[in-house]
Amino acid sequence: MTDAGVPDTGAAVYDSGSCRVGLVMGHQGPYLQLRPLGGGREWDANPAHVRPATRDEFLSAQLAEVNARSRHKGY
Repeated sequence: MTDAGVPDTGAAVYDSGSCRVGLVMGHQGPYLQLRPLGGGREWDANPAHVRPATRDEFLSAQLAEVNARSRHKGY
């Protein structure tokens, strides 16, 4: 986190506004730009609704990404 309490770029955070874990990609105006762990479309998050992701939240999000990829490969 920066001195202003804003997560650093690349940090894994939990967005309580969307109930998702994402990586901080940058800042756009008053919002953080977050992207899913496995890549994909960014979303805007209110910094007041964002906190560092717990280990369990991070691992759960990673597992969900792996499972989603395996379903789309036809295994």
